[in-house]
Amino acid sequence: MHEDLVCEILEKAGVDLTLTLPCDRAGDLCFLLPDRIRTVGLTREEDGVGIAAGAVMAGLHPVVVIQSSGLGNMLNAIMSLSVTFSLPLPVLASWRGVYEERIPAQIPFNSQLPGVLDALGITSTIIAEPSDLPQIGEVVKDAYTHSRPHVALISPKVWEGEACPAVSRTVPTRARHSALTYEREIREPTMARYDAIRALAPHFGDAAVVANIGVPSKELYAVMDRPLTFYMLGSYTQATPIGLGIALGTDRRVVILDGDGSLLGSSVLSVAAAAAPENLTVIGLDNGAFGSTGNQPTYAAANLDLELLARATGFRRTWKIQRPEECGGVMAASAGGGPNFIHVVLRPGNAPVKNIPMTPQEIRARFVAALKG
Repeated sequence: MHEDLVCEILEKAGVDLTLTLPCDRAGDLCFLLPDRIRTVGLTREEDGVGIAAGAVMAGLHPVVVIQSSGLGNMLNAIMSLSVTFSLPLPVLASWRGVYEERIPAQIPFNSQLPGVLDALGITSTIIAEPSDLPQIGEVVKDAYTHSRPHVALISPKVWEGEACPAVSRTVPTRARHSALTYEREIREPTMARYDAIRALAPHFGDAAVVANIGVPSKELYAVMDRPLTFYMLGSYTQATPIGLGIALGTDRRVVILDGDGSLLGSSVLSVAAAAAPENLTVIGLDNGAFGSTGNQPTYAAANLDLELLARATGFRRTWKIQRPEECGGVMAASAGGGPNFIHVVLRPGNAPVKNIPMTPQEIRARFVAALKG
């Protein structure tokens, strides 16, 4: 069966992690993959870019498997993360909008995809017939050989005419008990983000750290630069996906410094909670503002509690920090047993720090070398 062949091709190419969001024209493949290769299900395609980036830096060989319309959600992350940091990203995309498409909304974007990808300099290969499937191996090889994105656009025609007998569609039982007791007092914050980073950084130890885009990365660099820190330069909402990908590929503790704006713009917390890496700690630096763009308020300013949000998405171990002296104890308590979520309540404000004087390639190379060491 063709789905079996794709799995064999991926296994032969050394793929050890698939990141999937299904398409109904290629649904059997996403049913089959978890039985053959370690798989993390996505809720939004662009998170696959961040998870793949982190996984690659931790030594894994991921592939993203999606519907082609999801490439529209991924393009900024691909260009600002995968391309900017020269990271491989093989993508298998069920190509909608071209072959016997029944849904009009699939046509405008997807029919133009080869030209869109070409305009961005993203390499693509069209898999039009079942006989083209072996080219998937070349797509994966090219992405890893040249450290770049490579998209395979797979026509629905490839899957026609046969069912995959190996696929199990057993529905998991949904009966369960759900209960939450939660009560917190959020006080008027005294710390700005820079104060919190200064209080947290001495407790990182030998953890791999991912710092969110913009000012948070620059503030952490000013407080304590270390090779085991991956500084983001773009890719809004991708700090936690990157950290999750790293945590899936290493036993080392992984700490993510994310922000309230970034976390509210993503659905990745449920993915991280379900993947459940014990070595992962997400720190939500919540100043109630989009700090890097002028401190415009977010919904966390008054309407929303990030710790409660993390609980609702499946995190069972959570803490709230509101004073500098609380940082050490919470960091020690969250050193294992994850995934962990730490909500740090802050006031808005940015420290007058300088830009990070390293290229993206230097940041990546130094981080990967330290992670391996």
